[in-house]
Amino acid sequence: MFRRISQFCKQLFVDPSVAPTVEAVSQTESGSGLSLSVVPRNAHTISRKSISENALKVLYRLNKAGYQAYLVGGGVRDLLLGMEPKDFDVVTNATPEDIKKLFRNCRIVGRRFRLAHIVFGRDVIEVATFRGHHGEEDGDKISKANAEGRLLRDNVYGDIDEDAERRDFTVNALYYDIADYSIRSYGGGMEDLNDGVLRLIGDPETRYREDPVRMIRAVRFATKLGMRIEDATAAPIRTLAPLLRDIPAARMYEEVLKLFFAGKAQANYQMMQDYQLFEPLFPLLQNSINESTKGPAARMVQLVMRNTDLRVLEDKPVTPAFFYAALLWYPLRARAEEIALESGLGIYDAYFAAMGDVMEQQCQTISIPRRFSTPAKDIWQLQMRFERSMGTRAFKLMENPKFRAAYDLLLLRAEAEGGPLAKTAAWWQRFVEADEEERGDIARASNKGAGKNRKSRVRRRRGPSEGGQQAASGE
Repeated sequence: MFRRISQFCKQLFVDPSVAPTVEAVSQTESGSGLSLSVVPRNAHTISRKSISENALKVLYRLNKAGYQAYLVGGGVRDLLLGMEPKDFDVVTNATPEDIKKLFRNCRIVGRRFRLAHIVFGRDVIEVATFRGHHGEEDGDKISKANAEGRLLRDNVYGDIDEDAERRDFTVNALYYDIADYSIRSYGGGMEDLNDGVLRLIGDPETRYREDPVRMIRAVRFATKLGMRIEDATAAPIRTLAPLLRDIPAARMYEEVLKLFFAGKAQANYQMMQDYQLFEPLFPLLQNSINESTKGPAARMVQLVMRNTDLRVLEDKPVTPAFFYAALLWYPLRARAEEIALESGLGIYDAYFAAMGDVMEQQCQTISIPRRFSTPAKDIWQLQMRFERSMGTRAFKLMENPKFRAAYDLLLLRAEAEGGPLAKTAAWWQRFVEADEEERGDIARASNKGAGKNRKSRVRRRRGPSEGGQQAASGE
């Protein structure tokens, strides 16, 4: 809705002399068989003022050197939708080696598909060479696919028409030409953008098998752009969802960040569940959810996604350490109970043993860097200290660097579970939100209550024994 309002306002206030006209757009067919529309400068809303200065430098230098140079994909798409692009990607007919000769600040990266990164301080402009089709003459050194059809290596170069056919969605097959400021739209990309439809280029099943992550991208783009996934594009997803298990865990870590740390976590989680894409990423968590769709594990996921979206909306930091600690708490608890039952360990020792198991299993599908997995374990350890530290010990616990994250998880657990844990969380909330003097009073009162309970337990336990001794001695 907001996207359409934005487009309407742009059209309403645009200079009549540059208003789009249907006649201005030339329709043809590309060399690869895709429909091609060339939209001239006076028929679209992209201005060079909206493009980053560094991206323009790259485009102009490539063009001046005699190469074709286009702004491509999400940057063009977002500018047309009135959104601020996250980054600007460039595509060209220059090879990575050609690009490196033009830019001293260039580094070549990637194995699956080689890319040139032009580095301007913290800003990196990614430049790709036009991708081409695979042929029988292609050797293993430039292209390779596995038995399921997934591309393992893809260094096959081509022209812009072939590159467009290799793009995933039509709304990403949009090329802004720096030579004349026109837009080349392949496969009806501009029409799909205006209609709010997300459509794969080519046969959906084949494209998903080439790269199963496209299924996740379909979900992410649908929620981010407020689009509907076209029926044929959506049809194979549930059947092919298990292919995500074959994706390298390091790549899945990056995809999870894009899914859940961009303000659309709740919407993405719901759509991932609808298309059965969540289980291949979080198998342990899905098992806990399946045991009870209304249980604490299922409620915890909803709470984590909601709170993550709120923090992003309020421009507050979000950390993978807390995210994974919260999501995996109930799988951790289930594993700890199993270990305690099987080995006879005390519950606290069982929790420590379970931490390594749960994190190791999760890292098989999503490679969580140690800089986040270690703090996540610290957050877990502190959960077991909250109930035992409701008194003067609370002051020392608050000094722990991970206290705030652990406290936040305690509140989420209380909201998910209720019961006795809610009372513990309420005590801690009152303690944390009090001033120094009030905290002292709360801690001392808690200690007195705990002391009375301990004395009562001692009397109940020792009373009969002492009575027997008194009777035997005749006292």
